[in-house]
Amino acid sequence: MFDKILIANRGEIACRIIKTARRMGIKTVAVYSDADRDAVHVAMADEAVAIGPAPAAQSYLVIEKIIAACRQTGAQAVHPGYGFLSEREAFPKALAEAGIVFIGPNPGAIAAMGDKIESKKAASAAEVSTVPGFLGVIEDPAHAVRIADEIGYPVMIKASAGGGGKGMRIAHSAEEVAEGFARARSEAASSFGDDRVFVEKFITDPRHIEIQVIGDKHGNVIYLGERECSIQRRNQKVIEEAPSPLLDEATRRKMGEQAVALAKAVNYDSAGTVEFVAGQDKSFYFLEMNTRLQVEHPVTEMITGLDLVELMIRVAAGERLPLSQADVKLNGWAVESRVYAEDPTRNFLPSIGRLTTYRPPAEGALGAATIRNDTGVEEGSEIAIHYDPMIAKLVSWAPTRAEAIGAQAQALDAFAIDGIRHNIPFLSALMQHPRWQEGRLSTGFIAEEFPGGFEAPRPAGKVALRMAAAAAAIDHMLNERKRGISGQMRDPGHLRFERDRVVWLGDQRFEATVETSAAAPVGATAVAFADGTTWPLESDWRPGDPVWTGTIGGARAAVQVRPLLNGVFLQHAGAAAEARVYTRREAELAALMPVKEVGGSGKQLLCPMPGLVKSIMVAPGQEVKAGEPLAIVEAMKMENVLRAERDATVQTIQAKEGDSLAVDAVILEFA
Repeated sequence: MFDKILIANRGEIACRIIKTARRMGIKTVAVYSDADRDAVHVAMADEAVAIGPAPAAQSYLVIEKIIAACRQTGAQAVHPGYGFLSEREAFPKALAEAGIVFIGPNPGAIAAMGDKIESKKAASAAEVSTVPGFLGVIEDPAHAVRIADEIGYPVMIKASAGGGGKGMRIAHSAEEVAEGFARARSEAASSFGDDRVFVEKFITDPRHIEIQVIGDKHGNVIYLGERECSIQRRNQKVIEEAPSPLLDEATRRKMGEQAVALAKAVNYDSAGTVEFVAGQDKSFYFLEMNTRLQVEHPVTEMITGLDLVELMIRVAAGERLPLSQADVKLNGWAVESRVYAEDPTRNFLPSIGRLTTYRPPAEGALGAATIRNDTGVEEGSEIAIHYDPMIAKLVSWAPTRAEAIGAQAQALDAFAIDGIRHNIPFLSALMQHPRWQEGRLSTGFIAEEFPGGFEAPRPAGKVALRMAAAAAAIDHMLNERKRGISGQMRDPGHLRFERDRVVWLGDQRFEATVETSAAAPVGATAVAFADGTTWPLESDWRPGDPVWTGTIGGARAAVQVRPLLNGVFLQHAGAAAEARVYTRREAELAALMPVKEVGGSGKQLLCPMPGLVKSIMVAPGQEVKAGEPLAIVEAMKMENVLRAERDATVQTIQAKEGDSLAVDAVILEFA
């Protein structure tokens, strides 16, 4: 076994690998760019080596710098994590020449499976069902259009060396193929150093299901069940689960056996994932194979009880797999939410900045469930523009799917993040969505269910009552705190506070009475509403805490709390609202206050996220039609085309190619 390994990665996955290595008694070496000098993975590792400037092309993607770090520290092996060099055939070859072990598949398997065009050819040869498409090299947009016309629309344009949704576009017409080809090719070149793309038929209403495989260097390969990753936006996974609510045991076995056959055909000898597109009728077609550890591997670990990183390290050291296919047992259900630094209300555009608050939910047992949080940040960490916007992966396990979803929802409610925009409100709303809860999924789920984008829903039903009760309890505690302030004109003991309250939750009015008892424990109260219901609450919340946790109506609950002028902003169970609690007289006076109108102007194109201007596609004086492209802004390895929202004439251009812009910076102005 190795004494010391180097992790050629950063962030969450680097921390994840370090944890397993530490448990195995293996020392670790971290590498870091200038932007990651103070990163969590650097502090966690036994040693750390600086490898260059912030851009990945000058640091994490430079093979020579990784090898030099190994030589400097005496690391015997390298774990690549995912992304960066993990699927570059040249990387394990260079390591082998330097006498360093690659904790991943052999170069031949990467060459056969890591390239999406070659992997489809290998799959066809292994008699694995594949999606109709053109696997040759496509030279230009006109060639791509001819191919798409022959296959039939819609089609998927994909980077041959791609992954993580980069270099991927869906096209429904020749015009979309031409534009998608250019964008996919550009993203592929900048993200992977390989601009080749291919075109295949896009299966309508598809589901994304993948099989986890693991092989050793002695010819043994097994599969560890499936994961469903159908909840996606911009072709990037948002929520994953294991097992899939679609599959039965017979289909699972067929998919697993095909995945193993494909892996054996290329002498696969590490952890890998064979991805399939599945129809609602359980038909399935091979998409690609990721020759690395997947982002979503924790859900497989939770239902199998296996540590995939440990297995990768052991087989890289030449050990045989410690189990056979018959030993693989699936237990319970696991759900993973990817917590991203992005603004779901702005079409999930990336957000950057410092985490002024980062308070994840407690890991471990949550009733019958288990919570796990894989992350590479801490309070005070900086989310930089140079890398993927993932903050954490929140995982819940429970005996059943419904229980796992319920535990995930509670954990999301308790996850406090401030300083940047993030997608936790969206993830919380998803957990409450009936279609998600019923397992009626497809890769078009988000586009179909949120066609106009996302806004946190208005509280309704029992969710609204719980939030109103929490608001009243919080207000009561704040009043109790005020009574203890010294130096008041009247003795606080002689003050008598009204128990009747009016709770405004957004535009909803609730009449309530706060009930307390001297015999009740500290933090216990009850809120009675005009509809006759009474909600007992108990919590150890203190003013300033970003999350109110406790019980409401006897059930465990967490409510996000942010102070506002004369109130608090609350988020719970996917809903959000401003809450203000008044006495009856205060409510009468508040109703007379004028509402401030928010102004705005549609005469500017604003940068929707911090990013780099890749292209300005118009000129002063040019007339544009609604929908026409105006500029391309790159952020966190994704190119975003900004389009005209209406017919207009460009008056002035305020930005130029190569500019780094802040969110809401003016790019151009209209006449």
